[in-house]
Amino acid sequence: MQKDFILITLADDDEDDRMFFTDAFDELKINTVVNTVNDGVALMNFLNDPESILPNIIFLDLNMPLKSGMECLKEIKAYPKFKDIVIAIYSTSSSEEDIENTFVLGANIYIKKPNHFEKLKEVLSEVVTLNWQYITSGLDKDNFLLRM
Repeated sequence: MQKDFILITLADDDEDDRMFFTDAFDELKINTVVNTVNDGVALMNFLNDPESILPNIIFLDLNMPLKSGMECLKEIKAYPKFKDIVIAIYSTSSSEEDIENTFVLGANIYIKKPNHFEKLKEVLSEVVTLNWQYITSGLDKDNFLLRM
């Protein structure tokens, strides 16, 4: 089935961050459908639900209750049925260890959460409009961290 929109899922425990995220997509002129979950358990339940349509991109916060983003990333990468989902780490952490670990575990890009709404819109637009087929074929650490 051909979709004429980009399906996005955000996993983030911070209600304000989820609201800013969805508001940003509402203002962007990109045809998206955004779904949010508030923890890692909810994300994995959503992905494993046979009724769910798998997202094109998951924005994954690292610091969540019940199941961390790092644990979710490991699980997602362990299942072949999720191989085509782009994983964008979306975190307040700028720890080199977090960046390195998520790169090694197979995330596609690492985004430090922007502090301003306009910057958030710019970052989200950049990530959603990337040619992921091209990017993932040549993924290296230099283009892993999105710097804007």
